[in-house]
Amino acid sequence: MLGLELSTGVDGVVEKIEKLPTGLFAETLQAILVHLQDQNKAVDLIETCDKFQRAGINLDQKAVQDIIKLLSYYFRLAAKSNLSADVLVSKLTECSSKWSKPNLQLVHQFWTEHGALLHAHQEVLTMASIGQLVDIQWKLGMAVSSDTCRSLNSSFISVLMKIADTSGEVSYKSFEMTVQQFQNFYRQFKEMASVLETV
Repeated sequence: MLGLELSTGVDGVVEKIEKLPTGLFAETLQAILVHLQDQNKAVDLIETCDKFQRAGINLDQKAVQDIIKLLSYYFRLAAKSNLSADVLVSKLTECSSKWSKPNLQLVHQFWTEHGALLHAHQEVLTMASIGQLVDIQWKLGMAVSSDTCRSLNSSFISVLMKIADTSGEVSYKSFEMTVQQFQNFYRQFKEMASVLETV
């Protein structure tokens, strides 16, 4: 449903969130937002569990982890899609009717204050993400009709690249080149190889 694995359903996780005092819920939201802005490598699960225990909230690590996963998921979704605080709250209420008005207002407040910054951070990550070339295949063909070849029966090279993006998702890019374009392409790769040998 969400592309999110939780030990209990969304309603079960929200019911656990609703047991948290407002201040503790605010601290949890803050920790998640700081993590999503890459200011912390991760939300410290043990520390969060300890905070919950000190506040008298007896949740096991799996339940606390589910809370962090659910909130992180929706904050990431809102950041990637540049959602307003109102739309984010609407999405939360669509996934569960168990949310209380005060907790939704708190999410709204935090997203209003931090959403634009997190969206900008996601944009930078998207622009900075560089895929990895996994495989390259090519084949020589003969043009029967083409926009770029001046005459029919001209040779061309068809290239298929397999690329893994930073999340590990694999995509394929294909393109065609004339023999002259391919020779230039080959020369550039040869230059790169010779430079790499000197490093």
